Amino acid sequence: MKRVTTILSVLFIAVFALAACAPAATPIPVPTTAPKPTDMPAPTATIEPTPKQMDIVDTAVADGRFKTLVAAVQAAGLVDTLKGAGPFTVFAPTDEAFSKLPAGTIDELLKPENKQKLTDILLYHVVSGKVMAADVVKLTSATTVLGKDVTIKVDMGNVYVNEAKVIITDIETSNGIIHVIDSVLLPPADKTIVDVAVADGRFKTLVAALQAAGLVDTLKGAGPFTVFAPTDEAFAKLPAGTIDTLLMPENKQKLTDILLYHVVAGKVMAADVVKLTSASTVLGKDVTVTVKDGKVFLNGTVQVIITDIETSNGVIHVIDAVLLPPQ
Repeated sequence: MKRVTTILSVLFIAVFALAACAPAATPIPVPTTAPKPTDMPAPTATIEPTPKQMDIVDTAVADGRFKTLVAAVQAAGLVDTLKGAGPFTVFAPTDEAFSKLPAGTIDELLKPENKQKLTDILLYHVVSGKVMAADVVKLTSATTVLGKDVTIKVDMGNVYVNEAKVIITDIETSNGIIHVIDSVLLPPADKTIVDVAVADGRFKTLVAALQAAGLVDTLKGAGPFTVFAPTDEAFAKLPAGTIDTLLMPENKQKLTDILLYHVVAGKVMAADVVKLTSASTVLGKDVTVTVKDGKVFLNGTVQVIITDIETSNGVIHVIDAVLLPPQ
């Protein structure tokens, strides 16, 4: 028994010694916080392509109010020009504006033999560069691609190019800007007042009177002048023999006075005439101006029957009777 006890004691001491010599147990690491998953990137917004801006011609076609203008541009062979880089500023007459021209005018202009005349008219509506409305109102004139100026004025808050009213502004295109106008711009003729009267054919008596009075050179001068021009029919209303008497050399001063009573200094278009109650003539005596039932009368009875025949040195308004200066 004592032997067994001794053996157990030895075994216990051996186990204890082994335990003491064994390496310390590695501690189990405390788990760290799991890494946060990377967020998925937010989808970027889809960028819609910017619509391509149309050029002046395509804009006019798409608008629908410029059918006559587009037809004229095509007939004149100016499509490629107005589709070019530019930039251009176009004063664009609507179809309604073209309809204000005398009957048959458009059909005549669209004929091949009138291509140059049509081209000149269209180029008179175009200015080089991009001139926005805010800049237009600061101008008094602008030089067109035709090489001739248009006048610009602001009246009662409205802008006028020559006598055409600007009704819509700043239609932007890829190669310029469009301003819409309510009338067609007609370039001033290269002919003087006398040249136009001679070429017209309705003013033979007036031309003969100007020659007899020695006023041809005056009315071919720089001017500008506004002439109220009586037709041959108007002169025919005078008492029989009056014309023959006036054309005599001894009556030159009287004839000169009568003719100068038909002339006003400056270029007074019809739109301005109707705002007047009188106008001072080159003779130094006034004619009265009245508007009745939409018609314009000088000195109460002489009717203005045709207006705004533009010339290189002024404008002609046609009247149906001869104006006789007060004595």
